[in-house]
Amino acid sequence: MASTVSVKYLGHSCFIISTPKAKLLIDPFLTGNPKAAAKAEDIQCDFILVSHAHSDHYGDAVAIAKRTEATLIAVYELALHAGAQGVKVEALGCGGGKDFSFGRVQLTIAHHTSSVEGPSGLLMLGSPVGFLIQLEGKTIYFAGDTALTMDMQLLGERKQIDLAMLPIGDHFTMGPEDAGEAVRLLRPKLAVPMHYNTFEAIQVDPGVFVREAGKHGYEVEVMQPGASITL
Repeated sequence: MASTVSVKYLGHSCFIISTPKAKLLIDPFLTGNPKAAAKAEDIQCDFILVSHAHSDHYGDAVAIAKRTEATLIAVYELALHAGAQGVKVEALGCGGGKDFSFGRVQLTIAHHTSSVEGPSGLLMLGSPVGFLIQLEGKTIYFAGDTALTMDMQLLGERKQIDLAMLPIGDHFTMGPEDAGEAVRLLRPKLAVPMHYNTFEAIQVDPGVFVREAGKHGYEVEVMQPGASITL
């Protein structure tokens, strides 16, 4: 039976997941992204998942949501911030989840920060999160920006993860060695790296991640922006 889940990498930490029921856009940083494989104005989606408020993740979320009338899913404070700009939102709390027409989204712990530039300086907008997405019989884990954490072991023990999307860029998140250890804890069928080589500060060799995950017997696919995989 042909797969019904397609995952396309649009660069940095942005992915679009397509199923027969919906298109889910994650962390749409396209405008101003030198590695973007699509333009924000060309994106069509039904839901937008935003892991935290930093501009390289929140990015084009509001503009795309307004144009497409997509529902933006995010942690409570960030969702309310987007909602105040006229966007349809679904506000969740970390650890909480909800069933949608396409499946289920649960927010997971991510160790990072979450802020935007406000008129009086930085505005903190809740906790950063990752996403555990269940659809079409598949489970996808999007870690968001995070350090290596033992919480990943709980996810790996309780869920059979088909795809894990992990930051490897170091500096602001875990680097490739720690990401390799994250794969050991998560035990996914497949892992892909993200959040690396977009800017000078996060330049790393993804081959290190491939090697470290391989030490534990896990497969990594290094996706170039614009590439797709099916689950």
